[in-house]
Amino acid sequence: MQKITLGAGCFWCVEAIYKELKGVEKVEPGYSGGKIANPTYREVCSGLTGHAEVIQLEYDESVIDFKEILEVFFKTHDPTTLNRQGADVGTQYRSAIFYHNENQKEVAEKVISELENSSVFDNPVVTEVTEFTVFYPAEEYHKNYYKNNPEEGYCQMVVRPKVEKFKKVFGEKLK
Repeated sequence: MQKITLGAGCFWCVEAIYKELKGVEKVEPGYSGGKIANPTYREVCSGLTGHAEVIQLEYDESVIDFKEILEVFFKTHDPTTLNRQGADVGTQYRSAIFYHNENQKEVAEKVISELENSSVFDNPVVTEVTEFTVFYPAEEYHKNYYKNNPEEGYCQMVVRPKVEKFKKVFGEKLK
């Protein structure tokens, strides 16, 4: 099993997507990339901790490789908007790959370079590629948020459309 930590906006959206991906065995929302230990959701939302909302996932390389994990990552959020995803604004919503080994770093940089050279996006990719240091799990109520709160407004307006788009684009990769 391999681990990777990814920031792509609100972790409720990212968790809901990766939980459906074949080869992903565990997905946990949390915080990474900041300067204080054991931050709370409220502290991270203030934008003062430096943490990003992330998911840390474990995946089986015999089923899905890291490049495929990144394909989903880059097609399910906007990696060209600095510190924002839709109406969610702040450094906690930044696009980030916290790599756990040198191979992940090399693959991430290569994928970003390929995206830039192919002009897939109208604007430059601003995804940060940073060495992983520490992951702080989110509070219990954030885990499986979409599954547990499907009728909540944010889930209906933001999470559900992203999950539906993901399922349409990556149908063959669903569990």
